[in-house]
Amino acid sequence: MNGPLKFRVSAHISRPISEVFEAVVDPAILSRYFTTGGAKGRLETGATVYWDFHDFPGAFPVEVVEVVKDRRIVLRWEANEGSPAEGDPVTTPAGYKTTVTMEFEPLADGRTLVTIAEEGWRPTPGGLSASYGNCQGWMQMLCAMKAWLEYGINLREGMFK
Repeated sequence: MNGPLKFRVSAHISRPISEVFEAVVDPAILSRYFTTGGAKGRLETGATVYWDFHDFPGAFPVEVVEVVKDRRIVLRWEANEGSPAEGDPVTTPAGYKTTVTMEFEPLADGRTLVTIAEEGWRPTPGGLSASYGNCQGWMQMLCAMKAWLEYGINLREGMFK
């Protein structure tokens, strides 16, 4: 493995960009479909907010690096590396941070393209395992957002507890 690990996932959401963007920055809406343990704090440049997940208990501090309304959100948070060989959940702080960039693009048909990229894991077995876990989590977030915004269905309800 050469250099820091990174990935990118995306999805088309059949809602206007302002509604999709607000579903991420507003903690009350985000808690309805993604942060199963709740979100505290609105995503605003310079803020630190807290996200809690039933599958990884404990509120995670999330640094909000940049918010450009209806265009981009940049976040930083602690990389977590578990012991993949032991099957442990990926919850061991690794001593460095990764960067998450969410981009929102309005499409001509009224839908919104959301792309989420995360980068910065160390090229180690623990970093690779953690990046796979987060890639899965962000794709699940996009699927859950689509189901919530388009159909009012919470895909994560009861999934982890």
